[in-house]
Amino acid sequence: MKIYTCQDRLTDIMTCIYDAWSEALKIGHNQIQLKKEPIFQQTMFDEYIHVDGDSSKAEKVIRSIRRNISETAYLDVYYASLAADENALQAIYDFLRIGFAIGNTVTEQYTNPYVMKLLELRRRVSNEEHHFCEFARFQSLDSQVYVSHLEPQNDVIMLVGQHFADRMPSEHWMIIDDNRRTACVHVKDSENYLRYLTAQEFETLQKTESYEDKYTSMWKTFFQAISIEQRKNYVCQRNLFPLWKRKHAVEFL
Repeated sequence: MKIYTCQDRLTDIMTCIYDAWSEALKIGHNQIQLKKEPIFQQTMFDEYIHVDGDSSKAEKVIRSIRRNISETAYLDVYYASLAADENALQAIYDFLRIGFAIGNTVTEQYTNPYVMKLLELRRRVSNEEHHFCEFARFQSLDSQVYVSHLEPQNDVIMLVGQHFADRMPSEHWMIIDDNRRTACVHVKDSENYLRYLTAQEFETLQKTESYEDKYTSMWKTFFQAISIEQRKNYVCQRNLFPLWKRKHAVEFL
């Protein structure tokens, strides 16, 4: 068995699919597996092949999905590529095997386990995206830059960033993924871009959570003022807003 591995980035993932597929045409798809790095424990009799990102190969895969399957299928694949599931890359590969065989109806094959696995990954990522769009909290740095810290399970900060780019287009802001040490940066009246933070940059940006302005205290006051003591239900609250998601919500600090 040949196991192709790559870093958890879209370009690397698409390149990994390209190289694995090329090899599968020689030895068969059943002799190929794909996994995201890091690989914590390698199996003894399998061959592991690391793949580095290649923008040309990645673009060929994306173009083929859009042309030969559908735009909807590519969107499903893109969302699945952001999932933290360790089998997400293999799920994408299995989905594409079916998609290239039957075309644009693949997303309607609800009885196929490979299709349903991919759609389930998309659902998880989409749900987390919507959650953090609602609960992202920004700290103002001298009323010039707004900074928000998140710790999502899936890699959703660019999706969340698209949401806020539409609502805060004329502000400087950044959304930081503390788990992955990446940042979605938005320059005033410009486009978002992804930035991989150095250890020093991340350490400096972590300190921004200790900053408070008048809006922070106003929000805390509002949060307390609208609560109804007799209707407090902490079990329901934890179900709707789990403790691990509250770490950067100022009203719970």
